[in-house]
Amino acid sequence: MELEAVAKALKELGHPTRLSIYKSVVRAGHQGIAVGGLQEKLGIPGSTLSHHISTLTSAGLLSQRREGRTLYCVAEYQKLNTVIGFLQDECCIDEECSEDLRKL
Repeated sequence: MELEAVAKALKELGHPTRLSIYKSVVRAGHQGIAVGGLQEKLGIPGSTLSHHISTLTSAGLLSQRREGRTLYCVAEYQKLNTVIGFLQDECCIDEECSEDLRKL
C-alpha cells in the first residue's frame, strides 16, 4: 500500500470522534451498523456524524449500503488489515530478530 493512503487512513483515525465511530462500526461486524443506531449509541448530532462518516469513507475505511430507508456503515476490514500490515511489515527490518518477533 502506498504511503499516502496509509497516512490518510491514520490521519482520519487520529480524531477521537472518528476513532469512536470506526471502533463501533468494526465491532458491528460484516453486517455493519445503521447510521441511526450509530448516532444513538454515540450521541453525535446527525450532521456531525455524517461529516465524520464521509471522511472515513473517503479514506477507504468504511463503506455504506442502503437497505430500504436504512443506511448502514460497514468497516472495510481489508483496508484496516492493509494499514496495520503496512506498519508491521517493517518490524525489526533494520536489526536481526527472530521471525516470531516480526509476526507481532
